[in-house]
Parts: sequence; structure tokens; C-alpha cells
Amino acid sequence: MSETATPWLLEVRHLRKSFPIRRGFSRRLVGEVRAVDDVSFTIREGETLGLVGESGCGKTTTARCILRAMTPTSGEMLFRAADGRIVDLSLLSRAELRPLRPQIQMIFQDPFGSLNPRMTIFDNVGEPLLVNGLRNRRARLERVAALLELTGLRAEYLHRFPHAFSGGQRQRIGIARALATEPRLVVADEPVSALDVSVQAQVLNLLLELQTRLSLTFLFVAHDLSVVKHISDRVAVMYVGQIVELATTEAIFRHPRHPYTAALMRAVPAPDPHTPSGDAALAGEVANPANPPPGCYFHPRCPFTTEVCRTERPFLRAIGAGHLVRCHRAEELALTGAC
Repeated sequence: MSETATPWLLEVRHLRKSFPIRRGFSRRLVGEVRAVDDVSFTIREGETLGLVGESGCGKTTTARCILRAMTPTSGEMLFRAADGRIVDLSLLSRAELRPLRPQIQMIFQDPFGSLNPRMTIFDNVGEPLLVNGLRNRRARLERVAALLELTGLRAEYLHRFPHAFSGGQRQRIGIARALATEPRLVVADEPVSALDVSVQAQVLNLLLELQTRLSLTFLFVAHDLSVVKHISDRVAVMYVGQIVELATTEAIFRHPRHPYTAALMRAVPAPDPHTPSGDAALAGEVANPANPPPGCYFHPRCPFTTEVCRTERPFLRAIGAGHLVRCHRAEELALTGAC
């Protein structure tokens, strides 16, 4: 994909989301948790950006801010609407957001909890159509039947309830519901982490096929690097609320430039039982987002720490074409990837 020829669909600038810490009977404000701390990236039309990191790094909070399920503390989220307008999602009221909701949809992590067990598949998938003005029941039936077939399910499943389906089938139903309003951007929040390994590849291949057929754009949130490598065009790595590295999938797996990215690579188990596992353990604990260390947030766990890492906060900077990294020593380190 040519980055110069393809326009961006979403541009996030200096996004921050903090949660207040209150204590005592009077609920006095004593601090804040920086769940998302100065995050910036773009997603181009038709591409998949993988957002990866350990649990608690802020990737799901970032996704929820983009969906405006949460209101960001500060920053901009510029979205190119279907009519060509560029709107800042962070500034819109609930009424102003409503016309844009069909264009940004979500695939949830839990295929069991995301479907209403008291509603049939027709009602679960057809509800977004009803909410957005499609009142004709026959038209909704035809649309839902087409969506089920599109996601590899039979149209006669329309009037069954979610309990009659496996986890993989339920996730296909969730994908059909996300596509009901013909979105331009789909946020997938770890959509295969709750599925059996044998089913994960089927769902991932379905998403790739749908992306090609429907010209979809994905923000794919995950912690499994093998999944991210399979589906993403570019990868953004998060640590304690910050993006520490962003590059094409090939570049980031072949030659990571941040020590944390390299540590994530070492943690991926090799499928060959005769291959020795790497030293996956990192020293120390993940930094506290309510009280991050001075300088680089990763420096207490980094084996390459110098004095500048302890005192000066690094900024996300370009060290190559399309390769951004937040590390003082990125140019001099020779780190091992996972080709």
C-alpha cells in the first residue's frame, strides 16, 4: 500500500485519557491515572493498524476513546467522513456524533457476552439497522440474511438464539452486526483472543477477505504478536499509555528498534519444540501509570539504560521512512526480531 497515494481515514493527535484518583470521605482528588498519555497515529483508508502491548498498557482505552465510548481528556481525533468532511470526534456532542456512529463500528472481544441472549440472531444483527432508520421488517430480514451469508453462516439461522452457536459462530455473528451499517472504520478489540486456536485462523482469514471485498479499514487491538503479524499492515506498540514504536509489520518484526518491542518478540513461543526459548522475562514490574518514573517509562526494566534514559523523557521520532520510535538509543542498538 502506498502511503503517499492513500489518504488517511483517521488521524489521532496527542490523545490523552486520565482517570482521577479520589480518596477519603470527601472524595478529595489526590492524583490521576494516565491510561493514554500523548498517543498519535494515523490510519489510512483500506489498511489495518495493529495496536499491541501488555494488558493495562492503554490500547483498549485508546480504542474506546476513538469510538467515543469514553470522552478523551485532551487531544484530537480527526475522522474523514463519507461526505468528505473532516471532523474532530473529540469535540462532538452525543447528538452530533449520532450521524457518524454508523461509519465507526466495533467487534467485541467476548463473543458470548456481546450478544443479547434474549434476542434472536435477526434481532441482534438487525438492531443497528433499526436504530439507524430501516423500519421495514422485510428489508431488514433480507439485509441480515445477506450479512450472515457474507460472514460464512446460513440464512436459516436468523431466528435462532445465541446459545445455539459455538464461540467462532458467535464471533461471526458479531462481525455481521458490526458490518450492518456499512462502516468505514472497524475497531476490533482482541476479536480472536477468546476463541480456540483452531478457530482463530478462520476468523482472521474472514476479516482479511471482508477487508478486500468491502474496502474496510481496521484498528486491530491485540496482545498476540502472531495474530498481529498475520493481519496488520502496520503495528503500533504501546507501553504504559504511550506508543513506543510504530512501523510497517515487516520492519517491526524483522528489525525492532525499541527494547520493549524486542522483549515482546522474545516472549512469542516458537512452534518448533527443538528451538530453545528466548529469555522472555523482563526485570522489574510494569511502571505505575498513576506515578510513572522520570525519563523513559521503560528505563527501570531496560537492559540498555543510560543516565539520559533516567532523566530525559524521549519523544516519538522518525528514524527511518515511516518508522517511529520513542528511545534515546534506537540508532545504536542491535536488537533481534522475529522474522
